Amino acid sequence: MHLPALSKASSINASVLHGPRDLRLERRTIQEPGLGELQIAVKTTGICGSDVSYYKKFANGDLCACMPLSLGHESSGVVVAIGPQVSGFSIGDRVALEVGVACGQCTICRKGRYNLCKKMRFRSSAKSVPHYQGTLQERINHPAIWCHKLPDNISFDAAALLEPLSVGIHAVNRASPAPGSTALVLGAGTVGLLTAAMARQAGCTQVTITDVDQGRVDYAISKGFATHGYVVARPLYTSSSSSSIFTNSNSSSGSSTPSDGIATPSSTLSFRSSLDSAKALAADMLALTQNPILDSDDEDIGVDVTFECTGKEVCMHTALYATRPGGKVIMVGMGTPIQTLPLSVAHLREIDILGIFRYANTYATGIRMLCNQGKSGAGFTLPSLDDMVTHRFKGLENAKGAFELASRTMDDEGNLVLKVVIEA
Repeated sequence: MHLPALSKASSINASVLHGPRDLRLERRTIQEPGLGELQIAVKTTGICGSDVSYYKKFANGDLCACMPLSLGHESSGVVVAIGPQVSGFSIGDRVALEVGVACGQCTICRKGRYNLCKKMRFRSSAKSVPHYQGTLQERINHPAIWCHKLPDNISFDAAALLEPLSVGIHAVNRASPAPGSTALVLGAGTVGLLTAAMARQAGCTQVTITDVDQGRVDYAISKGFATHGYVVARPLYTSSSSSSIFTNSNSSSGSSTPSDGIATPSSTLSFRSSLDSAKALAADMLALTQNPILDSDDEDIGVDVTFECTGKEVCMHTALYATRPGGKVIMVGMGTPIQTLPLSVAHLREIDILGIFRYANTYATGIRMLCNQGKSGAGFTLPSLDDMVTHRFKGLENAKGAFELASRTMDDEGNLVLKVVIEA
């Protein structure tokens, strides 16, 4: 493979966000890779929901960008230069990039939970200042220990999706479902789909996935990510928590005065109504897979594990009501930072609520799974990640169009938008 020689510093193109929807193609200077680094020619970058949030608001949740930022963190590429004291890599190696760089020295890192490192720098995130620039650049220098070599049968697109797959792997590792367990996944975006697939891989015999988008639920079932699907009715309006996924027809303004003459604030009524709706929604979801023989005990109805992949308050309500006593709710999606939850539901029924933050020690597992796809006699195998890529944009100059499309669920022709990638 012939690659051009690189000078000590060279010029590259980069897609750089300067403000809400202010995306510019710029020239940047890149140095030769430093100690322990590889220089990677980026081939594919998938657009994540957090990237879309930065693109639209120049912020993601509580994190506000304070300087120009290159987005992108779901990426793969080719080694084009090797820095000092790097072994095990050759020019031309194909790699997937794990873009969270931990300190490697703190107690948390030494315990192997490096995703929780307080000194973590994560590409395309505004958390660290100066911001750690993302992968929507022609080339980047990246620590070799966070570059994972790929076999030739894994495409660059599939390798980029190892990043959201890692979230699913980590979520299921935290849940540790027993063989034969049942699972519910709230949210059928990329992470929800891959979490559902990992639950099946772990031995869950029934995996129900839910979403407000019919196309995503249909895709999940047709491609084998889940065994059952449930479409939640789209809201007629958004609740005060900005997280409603159902219609609440009983809302009112002001206060309600019952027959005993004691005024009940409308906020309390609204919350109670939301809980009632979440409880009813959970019952409908469970009815989809209820077995009259196995589920005859009314006190033990529910799934063993619920994966909440939306970050919405009302979905956490539904998750708690849908989980059986002694079960687990895994908080996968990051959304509403402060939520009001019916914690007594978890308390009195001993439901464990577990959070996950990104992932750790997952890339090797994901690569082995991709190598095993489609092999006979392997039991359940991961559905094709290449098929999850519904739209491809060539070149950084087309990044703006990619971000606009990634913020939608359907394109102009009415086709499902699931994963949008930008290819070199």
